Amino acid sequence: MNPLRKPWLLVATTAGLGTLLLAVTLHGLPYGGDTTSASTMVAIRVDQVGYVRGEEKQAYVMGPSAVLAEARFTVVDAKDKMVAAGRLGAATGRWNAKYPSVRTVDLSALNTPGTYRIVLTGTAAGRSPAFRIADADELMTPLVRDNVRFLQAQRDGADVLPGALRHGPSHLADENATVYADPEYDEEGNELLDEQLTPTGDQVDVSGGWFDAGDFLKFTGTTSYSVAELLFAQRDLPNATELSDEASHGLDWIDKMWDGDSETLYAQVGIGAGNDAVRTDHDVWRLPEADDRLDVSPGDPDYTIKHRPVFRAADPGEPISPNLAGRVAAVFALAAQRAADTAPEEAQDWLDKAAAVYDLADTGHDPDEQLVTAFPDTFYPEDSWQDDMEFGGAELALAARELGDDREDDWADAAAGWAGDYLDSDVKGTLDVADVSALAHVDLTTVLAGTRTNGIGAEELYEDLRRQLEDGVARAEHDPFGAGAVYDDFDAVPHTFGLVATARLYAKATGDTRYATFAGRQRGWALGANPWGTSFVIGAGEVYPHCPEHQLANLRGSHDGKGAILRGAVVNGPNAAAKLEELNSFPTMKKCAAAPPTGAWTDFDGKGARYVDDVGAWQTVEPALDFTTTALLAFALTAQGEGGEGGEGQ
Repeated sequence: MNPLRKPWLLVATTAGLGTLLLAVTLHGLPYGGDTTSASTMVAIRVDQVGYVRGEEKQAYVMGPSAVLAEARFTVVDAKDKMVAAGRLGAATGRWNAKYPSVRTVDLSALNTPGTYRIVLTGTAAGRSPAFRIADADELMTPLVRDNVRFLQAQRDGADVLPGALRHGPSHLADENATVYADPEYDEEGNELLDEQLTPTGDQVDVSGGWFDAGDFLKFTGTTSYSVAELLFAQRDLPNATELSDEASHGLDWIDKMWDGDSETLYAQVGIGAGNDAVRTDHDVWRLPEADDRLDVSPGDPDYTIKHRPVFRAADPGEPISPNLAGRVAAVFALAAQRAADTAPEEAQDWLDKAAAVYDLADTGHDPDEQLVTAFPDTFYPEDSWQDDMEFGGAELALAARELGDDREDDWADAAAGWAGDYLDSDVKGTLDVADVSALAHVDLTTVLAGTRTNGIGAEELYEDLRRQLEDGVARAEHDPFGAGAVYDDFDAVPHTFGLVATARLYAKATGDTRYATFAGRQRGWALGANPWGTSFVIGAGEVYPHCPEHQLANLRGSHDGKGAILRGAVVNGPNAAAKLEELNSFPTMKKCAAAPPTGAWTDFDGKGARYVDDVGAWQTVEPALDFTTTALLAFALTAQGEGGEGGEGQ
C-alpha cells in the first residue's frame, strides 16, 4: 500500500496502407515482442485491449537505435494474414540503456474490426501481443463490467456475492461497532501514540460497504469518491444493471456513515496503524471472514481486528472537515438526482441529507490544520477542499432543480463561489481521489446554464479543465511513450485514467475534441503501450498483474492468471525505484512473483521508475477502489464515444 495512502506496517487497413512487398516469417517469434538475440533486443508495446475505430492509433517499438534504423513493420490478422505494412515512425526519445530508442508505429488507417498483431521485419524481429480494432462500446463496456466485478469482490458485510474470488460474510461485528475518540499518531503516521483507544460510549451500524484496497479498511472519503464516479458513469450507461446495483451498495454504506439525528459523519471503520497493544488490519494477512472467528476480549491486542473501531469526522453537531462534507453532500445529491423521476419522495430525503451535511462544512478551515481524510491522515493526504465544496454545491443545485426545491439559487451561488476560490488557490490538481474539480466543473457549467455567478461562468471552468489536460499534454510531449502522468510517484495509473475521463467530460460538455487523441494515447499507455508492456488492469490484455497485493486474491486466487483472478482491478503501476527497496511479507502470504513474458521487469525500468509484479509490492500492484472507479468512469465515457474519435488531438 502507498505509504501516503495506507501503509502496511512492517506490491491500416489493406487498402489504406497499400500492398505488402516484404515476405516475413510469422511463426517462432517470442511471445511479448522481444527477439531471441540479445544483440537485436526489441520490444513492441500496444494497447492490448484495442483501438477504437476512427481514432488515431499508435504503438511503440523500443530497442537499440542501430537495430531500429532500417526496421519495418507489418500487421497480421488472427489468421496471420498480412493486412498492412510500413516503416517505423520517428524516434520519440530515449528510455533506458537496454532500450535506448523508442519509435512509433502508426496504426491510424487500420479500421477494419478484428484482432491483429504487429510483426517487425528488416533489421529487427519481434511480434506484439494481440490487439483489437472495434467500436468504442464493444471495447469499453466489457472493461466496465470487469471493474464492477472487482467492486463486487470488495463487498464487506452480510451481502456478499458469489464470484471467482468468493468469500464468506465478513466483519459482522460492524453492525454494532464502537465509536472511539480520534487516535493520536507520530508525525509520520506509522505508530499509534495512545496506549489504548478511548471509546466515546456510542455504537453504530457501519456494516457493509467495500474494502478500500488490498486490506479490509473502509473509508468515507474514498468510498464517496468512488460512488460519485459510479453515478457519473451510470449517466452514460443507464442500462448497466450491475453498475447501478453496485452504486447503490456503496451509497447505502455512505448513508450509514451519516447520523442525521446526532449530526455526526463517521470517517473510517477499522484501524491500519497501531502499536503493541493495538494490533491492526495491516498486521495480519488473512481472509476477511477470519476476523469474525477470533476469540478476543477487550484489552486483547487483536480485539480491534474483530471489533473494528469507528472514528468520527467531527464531534456530533460540530463543523465537519470541508473536503468530506462537500464530497458526501455531492454523493447524496447525486442520489437525489437519480431518484427524482421515479421516487420523488426518496429523492427529497436524499436532498435533505445532502443539505444537512453541506451546512455543517467547516468553511473556516485553518490552512495549518490537516484535513480529515483518514486516521492517520498520511494514508490519504489531501490539500484541497474548495473543489469538494464546489462539487457539493453544484450537485445540490442540480438536484434542487429537478425537484423544484427553492434552494437551487443559493447552492448555485455557493458552488460558484467555491469554484472561484479553487481557481485562485495554489493546490489545483487533476482528477483523482484528492481532487474532484473536474467532476465539479462539468456539472457546475450545467447549473450556470450560460450565466455568471460570483464572477464565475462556464469559460473559467472550461479553462481550468484545459489547464488540467494541458498539464498532461506537456508531460506527454517530453515522454517517449507519451505518458501524461508522472512515472516516479504514487498513483500514476489512476492519474492517467483521470486524464482520460477529464478529456471525455470536457468534450461532452463543450463539443471540443482537441484532446481526443491525447485521451486515446493515455488509455493505451495504461493498457499496455508503456515501457513494461503490461496492462495495469487485471484481466485486460495478454499481460497484466498476476500477483496483486490483495489478501483475497492472494489466498483464494490463481497466481498464473489462468484461474480465478481479481478481474477488473486497477493497480498503482510504476513508482519511484527508491520506494521499492523493501517489499511486504507475512507468514501466511502465499509467495507470488510474476515475470514478464521475456526478460525481467528491471530490463524495462527507466526515468527513475520501477515496476514489479510481486504480491509484496504494494507500491506497484495493490489495487484500490478509487483507482478502479476512475478507470471505470473513463471507460464508460469512452464507450459512448464522448471525446470525438477521429478528432484532432494534441
